[in-house]
Amino acid sequence: MQIESIQIKNYRLFRDTKLERIPKLCVLVGANGTGKSTLFDVFSFLKDSLSMNVGKAISKRGGYKELSSRGHSTEPIEITMQFRLEITGKERLVTYLLRISLGTNGKPIIEREVLRYKRGSYGAPFHFLDFSNGKGYAITNEEDFSKPDEALNKEYSELDAPDILAVKGLGQFEKFKAASAFRLMIENWHISDFHVTEARPSQEEGYAEHLSSRGENLPLVANYIFENHSKIFKRIIKSMKKRVPGVSVVEPKQTEDGRLVLRFQDGSFKDPFIARHVSDGTIKMFAYLILLNDPNPYPMLAVEEPENQLYPELLPELAEEFRDYATRGGQVFISSHSPDFLNALLLSEIYCLRKENGFTKITKASDSETLTSLNNEGDLPGYLWKQGLFEGLN
Repeated sequence: MQIESIQIKNYRLFRDTKLERIPKLCVLVGANGTGKSTLFDVFSFLKDSLSMNVGKAISKRGGYKELSSRGHSTEPIEITMQFRLEITGKERLVTYLLRISLGTNGKPIIEREVLRYKRGSYGAPFHFLDFSNGKGYAITNEEDFSKPDEALNKEYSELDAPDILAVKGLGQFEKFKAASAFRLMIENWHISDFHVTEARPSQEEGYAEHLSSRGENLPLVANYIFENHSKIFKRIIKSMKKRVPGVSVVEPKQTEDGRLVLRFQDGSFKDPFIARHVSDGTIKMFAYLILLNDPNPYPMLAVEEPENQLYPELLPELAEEFRDYATRGGQVFISSHSPDFLNALLLSEIYCLRKENGFTKITKASDSETLTSLNNEGDLPGYLWKQGLFEGLN
């Protein structure tokens, strides 16, 4: 799965904003308040809408008037996403449209929800799912691409409420292939909200295969990989030794009272010491390596400002780890202010956010002839960003 474009209308700072030609590693830069966190919240909003419903996801964000763009609270919120997804053994460029508005009772409703993609090389995209106000249809025999439109089976249904996503209900059934694949994709997004303080404490004995968004289960996940994927754990330790000079051993250790602790061995000390005595940067780097070496990588990973608490010298190394993750198949979105992190990137991987007339505009750095020319002459992206040359891109 790879998201290729996102268009967002009437969602906070995104009055009408579009990201196009999105690479596997996508890094957002911009001044504070330009909307980097807003894009990540769009991902979280879609995931919340799937796990709860649209009404609760909007309520969680303060209500419709708070979520809609300033001065446009009576207009629909619209999210359109294009992504490549394997359906019935073939990779398809799929478009998902979600339009939300206020109903006559003042509560949010899903005005329109569509999943569409082309059945062949030519012609308009076919709607394999199309719902309005809780009613609509989905195709049950998507694999029959060669058949005429009238031969495709449309199953009509009505949802329990007009603020429930059709992909939530129908996506549970394999016969609705596009809806099922899209639901699975969103369910497996990982939007990181990592907190070093929560990753430090030891935990009661337990079980966890994947790092949580806040990282509080780090010892459990480290223990799972240590016991079940020894080659991956050795690779993580090898990366730690390479990325964090002085660290020679990292191991999960069970105490006599059943708690799990992480122990680190520094070459300067004879005995290993537990995580609460290790620097924030060491813990955070280890957590990122656990996340980026997950045996079952997430289809999409979103991380805000990974440079926090890390030494500047580690940031190019971390950028390399993120790119490796993206190369193996998981798309990565990152926001950053760090010139050191940006220096390790390609210009085509960077998008610049800025405000125009109070709303966000997003520009791909490689579309700028000036930046491209300077980069080709040897100026690194981080230095160009630090000099303010990303500002005012058209």
